[in-house]
Amino acid sequence: MYRYDDFDAAFVAERNAQFRQQVARRIDGSLTEDEFKPLRLMNGLYLQLHAYMLRVAIPYGTLRSAQMRQLAYIAERWDKGYGHFTTRQNIQYNWPTLADVPDMLDALAEVEMHAIQTSGNTIRNVTADHFAGAAADEIADPRPVAEMIRQWSTDHPEFQFLPRKFKIAITGSPNDRAVTKAHDIGLRMVEQDGQPGFEVIVGGGLGRTPMIGKVIRDFLPREDLLPYLEAIVSVWNLLGRRDNKFKARIKITVHEHGIDAIRELVEARFNELRPAFTGEDQEILAQIEAAFAPPIFEDRPADTFDAAYHTDPVFRAWVDSNVSEHRAPGYAIAQISLKAHGATPGDASAEQMRVMADLAERYGHDQLRISHEQNVVLPHVHRADLPAVHAALKAHGLATANIGKISDIIACPGMDYCALATARSIPIAQQIATRFEDLKTEHEIGDLKIKISGCINACGHHHVGHIGILGLDRAGVENYQITLGGDHTETAALGQRTGPGFSADEIVPAIERIVDAYLDNRESDDERFIDTFRRLGMEPFKHALYDETGKARADAA
Repeated sequence: MYRYDDFDAAFVAERNAQFRQQVARRIDGSLTEDEFKPLRLMNGLYLQLHAYMLRVAIPYGTLRSAQMRQLAYIAERWDKGYGHFTTRQNIQYNWPTLADVPDMLDALAEVEMHAIQTSGNTIRNVTADHFAGAAADEIADPRPVAEMIRQWSTDHPEFQFLPRKFKIAITGSPNDRAVTKAHDIGLRMVEQDGQPGFEVIVGGGLGRTPMIGKVIRDFLPREDLLPYLEAIVSVWNLLGRRDNKFKARIKITVHEHGIDAIRELVEARFNELRPAFTGEDQEILAQIEAAFAPPIFEDRPADTFDAAYHTDPVFRAWVDSNVSEHRAPGYAIAQISLKAHGATPGDASAEQMRVMADLAERYGHDQLRISHEQNVVLPHVHRADLPAVHAALKAHGLATANIGKISDIIACPGMDYCALATARSIPIAQQIATRFEDLKTEHEIGDLKIKISGCINACGHHHVGHIGILGLDRAGVENYQITLGGDHTETAALGQRTGPGFSADEIVPAIERIVDAYLDNRESDDERFIDTFRRLGMEPFKHALYDETGKARADAA
């Protein structure tokens, strides 16, 4: 894993000291809130519905146990004892007081963490496949490249005041677990003539104008990556609209000009920039790669796993849902669900953070990952240790066997916290999870992704959910639209709207009717919801939701 060098440490310390002075000036009235706003956003500090919120960067979702313990300490010392993990692999603290934020940032710096560029019109925290460095299908670990992009983009003098925020995601696997096609730039590692490079995707994004990204380069050699990224961002920085923030994202620029015209401009700019990159970036990348050397994997029997798997049905259910194949023989990837039935998706208490840190240190080569699906991953666990890991997780409410199931819901904070939200997200997610837990049908249903957003900004990724739910305000009443058929993977697709929305009281029964229609129409127990939808289309689901006049069926309430 990457460790700060002297430059990193000095840079973060200087930024923290600068912000401490700015906070003091805001508190004594020397700065107005309007003057303070751009300064706090540069340091990840938002003003939410009820309080300030500090968003902490977890670059490419990777943590050491000491860092997770420090996050727990910060939650207890300056917040309300918990943190919220987000779809950008960050953690948010929802209740800090302004006077405490500089101390929180200094505490983060002690473990080589910060909140820089987690907000504002800059290149945001770079996200990556949460199985990076462990996945059996991986071409190469993408995290060294993600770290190089982080270093290149941090305080980049040309890209600190972009038309809007800019998000980059990277995966090293053909199976896309990083939602690359819904980002401003998506990087998918591919091979050509035995050499790894990248398929470069631009113009993806969700929000009020959702779009799937378009391929601008089928294959880009790794040594050309930084100048090519710089070419893309600099072209958009000139073309991007600044007269209307709703039309400022690169997806709109690509849509308005066309991918061919954008490609031509980017290639021309790339040819100008390429000679300036004389190889120093590749030397830096080589140094970074050394820090991401894989751990030394042990060769030992897994008798304890075999015995537990065949005798303990609770453990077996957890393994079947939450454990994935590892590239190293004898190892597994263990996902920790932060979606206990009825809990707030993505929340973890300080105690739970410490438990996960302890497990990583003892059984996981001191590594943790945060997924964009708001869960935590132990990427390197020997199969012999899985029973002990499961027992510890179970004792602390972290062993819910639901990864990829209907209760593993992505949900934004919604109107419980966010000043932009128009409806609640968390209670709807809790009610859906609880309902299907009561029905005991979750494992019968199988793989089904529900994603919920509390406003049109789509922080809950509802557009790419198999079932997407968008909460809106209709004349002062919460109303929930449903989309079906979304997909965040390498076969990315935007969901289709079913029809009129549902009230807060109607939405859970409506989801139940959609699921019943799926179960009635699937060809086999192995046919996933998304495959049934693609085979049959919208009609059977619309029929389950609406009567002949297009109104919600009375028995859906």
